[in-house]
Amino acid sequence: MGQPTIYALAALSALFWGANFNLAGPVLVDMAPMSAAAGRFVLAALIMAGLVAWRGEFSAMLGTARRYGGRLALVGVVGIAGFNLLFFDAMRTTSAVNGALIMATNPLLTALLAALFLGEQLPGRQIAAIPVALAGVSMVILGGGAAGGAMEFGLGDLEMLGANLAWAAYNVLARKLTPPGPQMANTTVMMAAGALVLAGAAVLEGSAFTLPGPKAGAALLTMAVTGSVLAYLFWSMAITRLGAGRTALFLNLVPVFAAIIATLGGTPPNPAQLGGGAVVIAAVIFSMLPSRRRTCPA
Repeated sequence: MGQPTIYALAALSALFWGANFNLAGPVLVDMAPMSAAAGRFVLAALIMAGLVAWRGEFSAMLGTARRYGGRLALVGVVGIAGFNLLFFDAMRTTSAVNGALIMATNPLLTALLAALFLGEQLPGRQIAAIPVALAGVSMVILGGGAAGGAMEFGLGDLEMLGANLAWAAYNVLARKLTPPGPQMANTTVMMAAGALVLAGAAVLEGSAFTLPGPKAGAALLTMAVTGSVLAYLFWSMAITRLGAGRTALFLNLVPVFAAIIATLGGTPPNPAQLGGGAVVIAAVIFSMLPSRRRTCPA
């Protein structure tokens, strides 16, 4: 598989994740946030289990679950259950563009958590970029409200910040706790654990499960197939070939795709979202530029 193909797969992952912010709206018309989150990942886990069985790795997946089920469940609960509970509830009250731009700071937040909890070095560029990116997010939140761009900090924006933190924690935990072996099997176990927690949370909340209508059902199935299964698989392939740092640059396309899709749907970004988004994306790109090493003449 050539490098242009790998670039295309990473860009497709960003497209699928950007579409998720717009697809959540139709789903939440027919379903409660808990039920929507559970439905998405129950479907995704079943599809992943089918793919693992098709590849002849089902017994390996069961062995992985027996040996490493506890640590993989922790990763899945934080990154799949925690993120999606906050994501779906946030999308009831914030806009797709706001949500995507808040999530655009995730590479920086992940680097910060990795430095704090894994002892990884935090380069000077990333240290300098963090407050700039936060300033851009503040511009987006305060001037990019879903209701006509009102200057306010909404609950949905706060929940999306929490979802961003959950995803950064997932990245760090996955780096520390994911065992060696077939990555598709590891991902399936994590998805299954997250799906079980989401389903249990939906039951405990007492929200009645209602079958989505055709539009919401199609959106939920699309989120499960493209935004969960394919995006995870393509992203893992890109990281294997390009490395985490180069692949993370493609995350900057997520808010771009989210804004394009929102515009096509009749909700173009407002000036605050455009300005704040430009600041966020510029800060993240700056943080990922390779440092120049000074060479001494022999």
